[in-house]
Amino acid sequence: MADAPYLVALALVDKSGQRSLPLAGKSLSTAAATSADPAADPGEDGRTLALELLLRLWQGSDEQSLRRAAGDPSLLLVELPLEVMSEQLPLLKAQWIASGDTPAFLARLQALVGRAWRITIARYEPLTFVAWP
Repeated sequence: MADAPYLVALALVDKSGQRSLPLAGKSLSTAAATSADPAADPGEDGRTLALELLLRLWQGSDEQSLRRAAGDPSLLLVELPLEVMSEQLPLLKAQWIASGDTPAFLARLQALVGRAWRITIARYEPLTFVAWP
């Protein structure tokens, strides 16, 4: 993992027939990013980013209909180096928005990340982070 890891929540969504990929991110200390268990819960930082992104999506649904574009992996939390986040993620995002090739997007994203989780929730339960893929 690079010296400047970044935690990013992202949502693959369809807004009134148009693909959209909103993001929320936060830099992490190297110690917070390093874990012996790659599936370890991302903690409060992960929950905060997920909530921020979900609130933005919910507020945006006033103007447009909203649906998941990729099923379960439509809401992801990923850890990646800052350089990848700033240089490669925007290109990957633009390619997905233009092409709609979700399996290719997910495969390329998986190749870039250090750790990743799907964000899920069940009724009467807190957010759950499930190791992805």
